[in-house]
This record gives sequence, C-alpha cells and structure tokens, in this order.
Amino acid sequence: MSIRVQPAPTSRIDEVDFENLVFGRQFSDHMFVADYVDGSWQDPRIVPFGTMTLHPACMALHYGQSVFEGMKASKSKDGEPMLFRPEEHAKRINASCRRMMMPDFPEDLFVEALHKLVGMDQAWIPPQEGSALYLRPFMFATDPFVGVRPSETYKFMIFTCPVGPYYARPVKLLAQTEYIRAAIGGVGEAKAAGNYAAAMLPTQIAKKRGFDQVLWLDAKHRKYIQEVGTMNIFFHLGDRVVTPATDGAILRGITRNSVMTILRDAGFEVEERPISIDEIIESSQHGTLKACFGSGTAAVISFVEEIQYQDHTIRFPEITDDSPAAIAKRTINGIRAATLPDPYGWTVRVGSPVEA
Repeated sequence: MSIRVQPAPTSRIDEVDFENLVFGRQFSDHMFVADYVDGSWQDPRIVPFGTMTLHPACMALHYGQSVFEGMKASKSKDGEPMLFRPEEHAKRINASCRRMMMPDFPEDLFVEALHKLVGMDQAWIPPQEGSALYLRPFMFATDPFVGVRPSETYKFMIFTCPVGPYYARPVKLLAQTEYIRAAIGGVGEAKAAGNYAAAMLPTQIAKKRGFDQVLWLDAKHRKYIQEVGTMNIFFHLGDRVVTPATDGAILRGITRNSVMTILRDAGFEVEERPISIDEIIESSQHGTLKACFGSGTAAVISFVEEIQYQDHTIRFPEITDDSPAAIAKRTINGIRAATLPDPYGWTVRVGSPVEA
C-alpha cells in the first residue's frame, strides 16, 4: 500500500522552546493514520496533526481494546535522523494486538510509516544531548457498539513529540505490597493502555510519599520483583547483572534486550531469573548489592538511588564509569548518536530501504 501524504500548510515548530521541553506536551506537525475496515487495513496516510472525532459508543472507550508502543528518533553526529530497532517495535505491537484480540498491523508498513513521518518532521528532533523525538504508535477499537466482543474496525496512528530526558536524576522507588501490576496469565506482557491506568493510584501514593515510581512485586507471593512503572529493572549483584525473567507478567523491553546484549558482550554475566525483594535486602546487608538501574524507551537507562520496602530502606552509591549501568547507558546513547560503532545493526537511517 502506498502512503498518501497531506503536508501541513504551516509548521508550528517556532512555538516550541527546545531548551525547556516537557515530556509529552508538544506535538510535531504530522501524524500517520490507517483504518481497519472489512477485514483489511486501508488508506494509510500522513496528515496534519490535529484532533479527531469519536462516536460516544466507540468500543475502545468502553472495553479497553487499545495498545501502544513507545519509540525514539535521534540524530547522528552528522545530523542524520535515525531510528532505533524499529522492526522490534513492529513485532511487539503485534504481540500486544494478538493478546487483546486486535488485528496485526503489517510490519513493513509500520516501518515505512515511521520513515516517512520522521523524515517529514525531522526538524523536530531536539539537538540537545539526552533529548529525542518520541514516537507513539497506537491502535484502538472504533466500532460504535455497546457489547462485549472484539471490535470489527480499528484505527492505527503514529504521532511524534520532541522530549527531553524522562528522569533528570537518579530515582527513588517504593516497593508496592498492596496493589499489583500484573499476574501470570493476564496482560502484563502487552503494552495495553489499561495496564497504565491501573498503575496510576499506586504511583500517586508513591509520589505523595516522596518517591518517583513504584517497584512492582508479583501478584501471588508479593515478594518477587517484576518491573518499575516506567521501565524494566536490573541489579548489579556481586560480579553478575540480574534482571527478572519475563514470565508473561513482565514487559519484554526492547531496551532491556539491548542492555543484556551490550553487557554480555562487555564481559558481564547477565542472568534472567526470579529475584525476591528479600534477596535484594540480604545482598544489601552483606555488601554484595552494588547498584540498581532501569531501562526503557522513555527512560533509556535510569540509575536508582533508593528502594523502600516496608521498614527496609536500600540506598545505592553513585554509579561509577566502569559499572554495568554506566557502560550500558554510554553504549546505547553512543549507538543512537552514531558516536560509537553499531555492531548490532540496531540504528537505521531514516529514508533507508524498509526491512521488517
């Protein structure tokens, strides 16, 4: 399918202060749209960014058939716009769709739409270090029907927004013992919109107590660490780096996968396995817990300063330059900016041939 393009008559880029970006507040000039009707995707198009109308009975509003992805575009040291592992995001949104009984979106069209959209709005990519153009692909049900069944029509869209760093400093986490994020057999592995709605109350509780985010524990035992509200999590234990194993209740993070690849190639032993909060407390008391950090598209690599669990407070020292967290952050940022070699083929220059 060819993508129809309707350019915006004028750009709004002069309205944006790139030195003071608030994450998720400013939106660039164009968006991609496609509609699922009569069993197929139709009319893929790039149009001026703007609002849309919805029927009051739109099924996404009532029954939650809605999934999304988060990605970033950056510029190389030579000013070339770059995408990071776009084909993996195409695969993951379709995995989310299948769990939510929604149609797959063609992966080659997904990647081509990103290339065209970012190519048109590449001037919106912030030049500051740590900043990027955030890309939000998403899909939602559109049938005007009140009844519990999968929708027969859907809309797939991508919009972009210039953003600064998600976390400007190390974060403090509150381990949640009352509420849960996800259970095995549920939808925790999908990037379903409702997962994030359910997390808002516990996150607000954490923030009122002076923490930045929630550290989620498992639904059954309330002791095995899952992830943070905005990122996957890693621990530097002794001479190993350990991260919770994905079991259907933990998001299969693309940045998480990238971190594990980088650290293994750097000579670190990386384990994916269940990690209890008790093990972390004990390791902290014995001096074998060296650091904690999170990974995610928005957060990239974020260092953890403190974890609070019931009456236990675990504080972490500053990250050293030779630590796994620092190496992972430096390598990912260097690959995205093309200041370091990309032996994995993760970065794709915008406008290059589409492969998915």
